[in-house]
Amino acid sequence: MRAYARKLGGDEELWAVTGLLHDFDYERWPSLEDHPYRGNEILAERGWPDEIRRAIMSHAEYSGVTRDTPMEKALFACDELAGFITACTLVKPSKSLSEVEAKSVRKKMKDKAFARSVNRDDIVNGAADLGVELEEHIAFCIEAMKGIATELGLEGMGMKTV
Repeated sequence: MRAYARKLGGDEELWAVTGLLHDFDYERWPSLEDHPYRGNEILAERGWPDEIRRAIMSHAEYSGVTRDTPMEKALFACDELAGFITACTLVKPSKSLSEVEAKSVRKKMKDKAFARSVNRDDIVNGAADLGVELEEHIAFCIEAMKGIATELGLEGMGMKTV
């Protein structure tokens, strides 16, 4: 989200916080009836800004909240893709994001058994909503994730020099 904020002229901190918060309720309330509604209620009770709460609501297609702002569109576009890129990384022998390329991610997207819970249509539609080609979007997200690979635990299992 930070990388897209830089690219699209958004507030990096705002976009980053939104990205971090958007699924905080999912593990506890994963059903379509509860997520992201329960999380939105909690955020409202705690005084979180409408801008963040609206973006979080808009990332769920079924919520009925349209994606109008660049931040809302980026959140939707990156949500499923970040998980899919992570899955692609974890099946690499080195478990290193440095080995993941957009072309290999596209190939894995065709394998419906791989990371089957990831909605491929959301990935495709998210890129289209941002106005970027799918391959470009995937490559952009991979590069953004490489910048924080250590924090994501995706720097690999290679030998470290002393």
